[in-house]
Amino acid sequence: MEENYFKGRGAQINPRNRFLKNEKVKDQIESIDDWTEPNPKTIYIEDHAKGIVNKVESPDVGMMYSMNPYQGCEHGCIYCYARNSFEYWGWSAGIDFETKIVVKKNAPELLRKFLMNPKWVPVPISLSGNTDCYQPAEKKFGITRQLLEVCNQFNQPVGIITKNAGILRDKDLLQEMAKKNLVSVLVSITSFEEDLRRVMEPRTTTGKQRLKVIEELAKDGVRMGVMLGPMIPGLNEHEMQRIMKAASEAGAVFSAYTFIRLNGAIKLLFHDWIYKNFPDRADKVWHLIENAHDGKVNDSRYGIRMRGEGPIADLVRQQFKKYNKIYGLNAERWNLDSTQFRRPGEQGRLF
Repeated sequence: MEENYFKGRGAQINPRNRFLKNEKVKDQIESIDDWTEPNPKTIYIEDHAKGIVNKVESPDVGMMYSMNPYQGCEHGCIYCYARNSFEYWGWSAGIDFETKIVVKKNAPELLRKFLMNPKWVPVPISLSGNTDCYQPAEKKFGITRQLLEVCNQFNQPVGIITKNAGILRDKDLLQEMAKKNLVSVLVSITSFEEDLRRVMEPRTTTGKQRLKVIEELAKDGVRMGVMLGPMIPGLNEHEMQRIMKAASEAGAVFSAYTFIRLNGAIKLLFHDWIYKNFPDRADKVWHLIENAHDGKVNDSRYGIRMRGEGPIADLVRQQFKKYNKIYGLNAERWNLDSTQFRRPGEQGRLF
């Protein structure tokens, strides 16, 4: 590992923002006074958001609506597709994404206003999907819990995606919602190999801790699932059976997976990361990814972009289907109850 490697961060560079015309570059050492190196210290930026619930237009992501209390994510997962969206804020998808965390402090009020709209026909809303709603910022701000409290009051069903054990702090609320079949949780597990997790997902909890999350919440009646994503050939795809078996034994009843795709700035970030951390197998991993995306490292076609094509991607797909059946992880993900939804003050069921 290089001497100037930013430990505890996934990205090691700030690639150029495609929306900005100008950028600072380090051309000569003599210009050091005009250059600012990336600062790996996390800062929180409060934002007065205009909306919180977003309709998901992509047909292959498995959700209809999502809400994200934070933008940017301190977990620092090097493969995260959400990094590209950070460029819309005027920052980089690299170190900026995991060090500049945008906090939507008015999110609970915005959600309440959204649910009060008589045009809203209740279907499950996904908490996260862009960045993790239980990233370290949640311990400080508690916005995710406030959003769940609003959903509980309205009997609005919610699906949660996370890889942080901080979700256990809200066990009481999740248990209450689970009794009404209003919540399901998808825990992301990509590896049980700590040497890999530490550099690939540097500020996340261990794989064993994530199993503990599944186990504890399942015992409390919360509908639990496991997300294997992304599967990366030459790095973690060989762990698929082990992860699915362990998740099932812990209490998971449904699952999902994605195959690695390196779109936008993620291509530059991942390339820099893999050659710095795994120089002995970087060429192999890179070419395996290319082989699954028609000679590229990304394919934007819906239905194919997150599954890949070719022998390697097919093998991962076949394994997923096989172990899904063996370990009983093929339950319906969104089997939540929307019929109990009601706005405060309204009598009886609406539907």
